[in-house]
Amino acid sequence: MKPLVTFIFGLTSFFIFVSLFTETVAEKDGVYIVYMGAAPKTKGSLRHDHAQLLSSLLKRNKNALVRSYKNGFSGFAARLSAEEAHSIAQRAGVVSVFPDPVLELHTTRSWDFLNYQTSVVIDSNPNPNSNSTSNDSGAIIGILDTGIWPESESFNDKAMGPIPSRWNGTCAKAQDFNTSNCNKKIIGARSYEDDETSVIKYQSPRDMVGHGTHVASTAAGSEVQGVSYYGLAEGTAKGGSPGSRIAMYRVCSPTGCRGSSILAAFDDAIADGVDVLSLSLGAPSFFKPEITDDPIALGAFHAVQHGITVVCSAGNDGPDPGTVVNAAPWIVTVAASTIDRAFESDVVLGDNTVIKGEGINFANIQKSPVYPIVYGKSAKKKDADVNDSRNCNTNSLDQELVKGKIVVCENLDKTYANDHMDEVKQLGGIGVVLIDYNSKGMASSFGTFPMTVISSEDGAKVLSYINSTKNPVATILRTTSPTKYTPAPIIAYFSSRGPSTIPENILKPDIAAPGVNILAAWMGNDTAEAPEGKDPPLYNLISGTSMACPHVSGIAATVKSKNPTWSPSAIRSAIMTTANQINNLKAPITTEKGVAATPYNFGAGEVSPTGPLQPGLVYETTAIDYLNFLCYHGYNITTIKTIANTIPDGFTCPKESSIDLISNINYPSIAITNFNEKAGRKVNRTLTNVAGDGNSVYAVTIDSPANLDVKVVPNKLQFTKNGDKSSYKVSFSAANPLKEDVFGSIAWSNGKYKVRSPFAVSSKRDN
Repeated sequence: MKPLVTFIFGLTSFFIFVSLFTETVAEKDGVYIVYMGAAPKTKGSLRHDHAQLLSSLLKRNKNALVRSYKNGFSGFAARLSAEEAHSIAQRAGVVSVFPDPVLELHTTRSWDFLNYQTSVVIDSNPNPNSNSTSNDSGAIIGILDTGIWPESESFNDKAMGPIPSRWNGTCAKAQDFNTSNCNKKIIGARSYEDDETSVIKYQSPRDMVGHGTHVASTAAGSEVQGVSYYGLAEGTAKGGSPGSRIAMYRVCSPTGCRGSSILAAFDDAIADGVDVLSLSLGAPSFFKPEITDDPIALGAFHAVQHGITVVCSAGNDGPDPGTVVNAAPWIVTVAASTIDRAFESDVVLGDNTVIKGEGINFANIQKSPVYPIVYGKSAKKKDADVNDSRNCNTNSLDQELVKGKIVVCENLDKTYANDHMDEVKQLGGIGVVLIDYNSKGMASSFGTFPMTVISSEDGAKVLSYINSTKNPVATILRTTSPTKYTPAPIIAYFSSRGPSTIPENILKPDIAAPGVNILAAWMGNDTAEAPEGKDPPLYNLISGTSMACPHVSGIAATVKSKNPTWSPSAIRSAIMTTANQINNLKAPITTEKGVAATPYNFGAGEVSPTGPLQPGLVYETTAIDYLNFLCYHGYNITTIKTIANTIPDGFTCPKESSIDLISNINYPSIAITNFNEKAGRKVNRTLTNVAGDGNSVYAVTIDSPANLDVKVVPNKLQFTKNGDKSSYKVSFSAANPLKEDVFGSIAWSNGKYKVRSPFAVSSKRDN
C-alpha cells in the first residue's frame, strides 16, 4: 500500500470496492450501460434506434430500465443478463455496452496563497489589478459529488443578483431537502437513486458524507469571516468564484459513485445549462477503461460539445508513474499541491531538542518532556515479528512496555497514520511519534490524542536519543498552524502522475492546484469527525486531488464569466499557458522528494487565479481535432459518427491514423511517445489572438534539455486583430537515443503576455 493519511481521498474511512471495473461485457448479469453516442438535435427526444431498443427491452422486462439518456447523448442503463448485454452490443447504433462501474471519490488560505504566488512570479499575471474572486460572475458550476449541506454559511446568497435566465434546472424535493434549501447561490440540486442492489438507500441531494459540500464551497463558496478548524487555520473562507452559482448533482453515496448516475448527471447538466462541470472522482489507476467504456470520458465529451468546460481530479495513486486518470483530451485534469500553511505538532525530547512534526491534535498534555518514550521495536511481544512491532501493527506490542509511554512507530507498511494511533491507544500508550517521510506536507487529524508525524531524517535523531539515554522522555505539543511555510507549493505525494497511457501522446495532468489540508465547508452533523468534547465541525480540513479540482473549476467559472464566448478549450488553454512553475522561494516547484517537478507531476504548473483572465493567445482545440483524435486512437468512422453530432459533411478519418499523430492535435502542451531519434518528430500548433489589442508580434523562447534538439518555425508570430490565428511547427530530433523521458517548454511573448506550453518526449511506449 502507498503511504496514506486519514484524509488522502478527501474522506475518513471511505473505501470503495471497484471490482466491477475488471468485468467485461457478458461476464455476469447486472446493470449495464448501453452507450449509443450523440442525441438527436431535437432536445429531449429519443433517436429512433434508441426508442426501438428500449421498447424491445421493456416488452421482455418492464422493470429492466434503470435510466435513459436523451439530452446530451443517447443510451440507457438497464438490468440485463450477460446474454442480453452481448446481444445488444451487436445492434446497429450501439457504440458500447459495459457493466455499470463504481468510481471512487478521489478555503481559507489556499486562495490567498495562489494570489500571493501570482504576484511574485514574473510574467504570470499581465493584469495584477484583476480579481478572480469578484462577485460579478454569472457562471454556473455543476458539481457531481456526494451532495450538499445547504445550511452552511458558505452557501448564503447575500448580495447576489437574480438567477440567470438561461438556467433550466430544478431543486429536488426529498424527506430532508426542500426547494427552500435552494437560493440564488445553490440554484439546482438533484440526486440519483442507488440501484436496487445497494445496501444503503438514500435519495436526496443532502450531503451525508461531507465531500460534496467541501468541494462546492472551494469552487464557489461565499465569503465567510472568522472560519477555522477548532481554532486552527483561522481566516476568511471563500471559494474561487464566490459570485458563481452552484448546481449540485448527487451521484455518490457512502458506497461509491455509480457510472450510470454519473452519465445521468451529465445528461441533466447539459440540459440544465451549466457552464462548468467539476468532478472530484474517477476510476482507480489500476484499471483505466477505454474511452467508450468510461462514463466520465463519454459524459465529458458531450458536455464539451455543448460548450461546457469539464474539470476532473487526476487521482490519488501517486507517486507511481502512469497513474493519472481522467486523461481524455477534452477534460481539464488537475493534480494536487501544497500551500504555505503547516499544521505543526512538534516533539520535544528530554535533552530539549525540538523535532518538527506534522499532524492535527488537540492534546492536553504537559509541554515539558516528562513522558517516557519507547521505540516500537523495543516494545514488541516475544512472539511478534520485528517489522510488525516497528510498525506498531495489531498484536505486535507488549502492553506492559507501552502503557503510559509515547511510542515511536514507523510506517514501513505505508498504511493510514491513524492505524498506528489506534493500536497504541488501546494498549494504554499516551502518544505516538510516527516516522513517515512520504507524508510530508500532509497533516492527519488525531483528535485529542497526542500524535505527530516526522520525517525519516528526524526519526533517526529521535531513535538516536532513545538509544543513547538511560531513561528517555519526551512530549508532543498541541498543533499550531503557521503560514508562510517554505517551500510551497510542492506536489503532494499522493497526487497521480503521468505519463498518460489512455490515451498516449496527451500530456497529463494539465495543471496543479492546492489539494493538501484545504479548509472548506462541511456537513453540520458529523459527530464522528468532532474531537472529543467538541461540537461537529462546520468547516473541515481534508486532502486529495478532490480538493485541487474545484480550485480550477472556480477559476474556469471566473474566466467564463469574463469571456462568455470562449470555448472550453480556450479556457483550458488560458489556465495552462499562464501557470506558475516557481515556488515561494523563487525556485522551481519540487515534488515531495525535493527534486524539480516535471510536467508528469504538475502539467503546465501551478494554476494562477488571475493570469487566465488575460492570456494573450490561446490554443483552440477544435471539434475536428477531437474527431481526428478518435481516429488516431483507433475508432472507425462509423463509430465516430455515432458518437459525435457535429461532424462536418465529408469528414473522414485521415488515411494515416497512427496513435503517434495524437501529438499533432492542437493541445496547449505537447507529448511524444515512441520517439525515434533517427526519424525525429514534427508537430504543428495554432494560436489565436484573444488579447483584443492591435498589431502585435510574439517571439519564441525554447527551454530544452541538452540531449534534445528543438526547433520552432517561424520564430516570430504576428497578429493584427482579435481572433487572428497563426501557426508554427516544432521539430524534435536527437543525436543519440533518449535514455529517459525529457521535458522542456515553448513560450511565446510580446513583452506583455507570455504563453507557455510544456512538452514531454519519451523514446519508449508504455503499454
